[in-house]
Amino acid sequence: MTKTPSKTSQPSTGRRRVLTGLALAPALAAPAVHAQSTRVLTLVTTWPRGLPGLAATPERFTNRINTMSGGTLKIDYFAAGEKMGAFDSFDAVRQGNGADMYHACEYYWQGRDRAYNFFTTVPFGLTAQEFSTWVERGGGQQLWDRLAANYNIKGFMCGNTGTQMGGWYAQPIRSLSDMRGIRIRIPGLAADIFRALGAEPVSLPGGQIPAALFSGEIDAVEWVGPYNDLEFGVHKVLRHYMYPGFHEPGTCAALGINLQTWNSLDAAQQAMIQAACAAENRTMLAEYSARSGAALNQMQVEYGTQVHRFADDVYNQVAEIVADIMSGLSSESPQTAEVVQSFTAFRAQMAPFARQMTGETVTRRAAYLRTRAEANQVFDDIVD
Repeated sequence: MTKTPSKTSQPSTGRRRVLTGLALAPALAAPAVHAQSTRVLTLVTTWPRGLPGLAATPERFTNRINTMSGGTLKIDYFAAGEKMGAFDSFDAVRQGNGADMYHACEYYWQGRDRAYNFFTTVPFGLTAQEFSTWVERGGGQQLWDRLAANYNIKGFMCGNTGTQMGGWYAQPIRSLSDMRGIRIRIPGLAADIFRALGAEPVSLPGGQIPAALFSGEIDAVEWVGPYNDLEFGVHKVLRHYMYPGFHEPGTCAALGINLQTWNSLDAAQQAMIQAACAAENRTMLAEYSARSGAALNQMQVEYGTQVHRFADDVYNQVAEIVADIMSGLSSESPQTAEVVQSFTAFRAQMAPFARQMTGETVTRRAAYLRTRAEANQVFDDIVD
């Protein structure tokens, strides 16, 4: 008699297929679980660690990238002085020596090419919104790419402080004569303006401002605005705060990355960096807009800060100086002339809209608020 195998002695055809599939599954899945390598990039900044606003942006940028990448891209962040001096960051990134990217303001590099000023801010220039529009839709990014490529760098907008104040002084600036002999910390093309007005501009990284002020190395300060100025304690030394900041109507902070490093990144990594920069461009401006009003009020109420408008004769003289500076810049090189032409043409295009829409809206809003009892004290405190 032939023995009939039991059901447990040999798997059925269907069951054999299932068992075989389970046995092969780990081998088939193995490539999907292999760990991906991590690309590590070093970011240095020109800001001291812990500085509100400016230093918060590279920290957030770092955290965004480290989170978004899922481990494929990692940023190591160092504040000014931790790995290198604040103004050493440009050469370090350009050469790929100790840093892959920096967070700074591009006008710090005007000693290399004065066209760099136009990728931070220039006197009577563009507001934060207008600047972003020029870079993204007006050809500014392409001009920036060509300029920065001369130094082996790729630049991106990565924050904006908005319109700045006009600086701190021991006495209010009522006339041109009040400018003469003042030693003021101020960067960019504004330094040329103040020099022409008879002041003595001094270029210092932000982190060195408090020590220079308290030691008497400088006797006036242009930094950013109430949010950062309160943190630095400028109001404890100087009482008179001038406005508006004609020299910086919308100040862009930038991420600069070594061009060879940028080109070596894959498309996903490049997209993450671009997205993180765009996010910070919005977030920094929102932070400054939200915090500066409260900081100014605190300095006025608690410390007696006095806020003054620059006199008309100062403005008129500044306008003449700026016209001369722009003319001189256009003659420096064909590339600089192209940047100046693009920037000024875009500004002229935007001016009617800004005056008729934004400017008039803000003016009418101010008039409306003046009629409200709850706002009267605020306006009395702000405007002398």
